[in-house]
Amino acid sequence: MKTCKIALLAATSALALFLTTGCDRTISHTESEKVKDDGTVEKKEKTVTESPEGTIKKEEKKSTEKP
Repeated sequence: MKTCKIALLAATSALALFLTTGCDRTISHTESEKVKDDGTVEKKEKTVTESPEGTIKKEEKKSTEKP
């Protein structure tokens, strides 16, 4: 009986933790693409997200494609 209560308590705690953490919220997202004279394509992507705890995360991705 005690192990059943402990298992139920652990499952309830895990569910509560899952529901309170949530997902990151996207604050801004921008994409740009530039084609140079030689045909090279530069792509830039910037994303700013906020976690449920209030932490701000900035992420930049850059790629270059040559013909």
